[in-house]
Amino acid sequence: MTTPRIAIVGGGPAGLMCARVLQGYDIQPTVYDADAAVDARDLGGTLDMHADSGQIALEDAGLMDAFRALARVEGQAKSRRDQHGTVLAEFVPAEGDEAAPEIDRGQLRTMLYDHLRPGTVAWGHKLLQAIPIDGGAYRLEFANGASAEADLVIGADGAWSPVRRLLTDAVPQYLGVCFLDARFDDVDTKHPEIAAIVGDGHMFSTDGDGRAVIVQRNSNGVVRGYVAFRAELDWYVTAGVDITDSDAVRSYLLREFSGWSALMHPLITDIDSDYVQRSFWALPAPLTWNHVPGVTLIGDAAHLMAPFGGHGTNLALLDGAELAHAINEENNLDDAITRYETTMFQRSGELAVSSNTALTRFFATTSPDAPHLPPDHAQEHKNYQARAAEYRRRHTSSR
Repeated sequence: MTTPRIAIVGGGPAGLMCARVLQGYDIQPTVYDADAAVDARDLGGTLDMHADSGQIALEDAGLMDAFRALARVEGQAKSRRDQHGTVLAEFVPAEGDEAAPEIDRGQLRTMLYDHLRPGTVAWGHKLLQAIPIDGGAYRLEFANGASAEADLVIGADGAWSPVRRLLTDAVPQYLGVCFLDARFDDVDTKHPEIAAIVGDGHMFSTDGDGRAVIVQRNSNGVVRGYVAFRAELDWYVTAGVDITDSDAVRSYLLREFSGWSALMHPLITDIDSDYVQRSFWALPAPLTWNHVPGVTLIGDAAHLMAPFGGHGTNLALLDGAELAHAINEENNLDDAITRYETTMFQRSGELAVSSNTALTRFFATTSPDAPHLPPDHAQEHKNYQARAAEYRRRHTSSR
């Protein structure tokens, strides 16, 4: 088909991955992002790259070596403690296990951006609306006064995607749990007790009454994570807490987590950052829509889900790669979109339902639903590898 004008709205993992794979086929998209630069804001903590999704996309994009140079294989380690600090379960990855290495979110975004052709991303372009125009194309109008036209608009613009409004009325719903983002710097020197609790990877603790602490090693001696509890969005108003006052928040948390032991309190109180509120939302799941020519969604714009299971970014990367393959291999854009969406709907719907259910159960306040046992991480890693092998077997024969 004639090379289409492709606009990717959103310069996160999904959008940058899609652009990278398209460029491998000598198809040049333009990526529009609201941020002023690739590193203009704090993107949060670390994430694991699953062998059966994120790593497949990275391999398709020719970026596995770049990823391995940044990834932390030891970060796959996990432990579970109760509110008193007692270790309930531990997982240490076996030698050679690279089923889900960790990478900082900011490092992943920068790595993807650095492997695009210069000028691919137009920073400082916040999309206001996409308007259908004659010939099946769209006009994009941005907050900075700029506009552009495209034959294909790919919404990689996250939870509150303006592009999604072209396809569905679905909007995200609050999941009912408040997450306060916490960071510990130079942890091995300044916070040795926290370093010992967290270990090399990921530690999570819950009291079975809707409260949890979830922390992970990041690169450069940093530990990041969340102090989390069931709450309404405006919990701090009801509680009379100034959310911008760290001392006031700390006092509230000490009352809220009063049943937790002194061993665990530093994870709640001794942070080196402000308590940044990060509410979690999810789209209805499974979410589908009727085909609309010239527009589709990838990543959170398509299937925003709870963070449990770590599927969000992994699916976003695979979405971007698979859509790019379809655009190159199909005879027209409609066929490419249909092929991509058919696969994406089935895969993301199932994982979104399981992730949202897992969050609800993890923060349950009734014992029948409380997750007393952690998942079998060793088996989980074997499943990632098995699904990755099956994916490559199917797609090698068809591509």
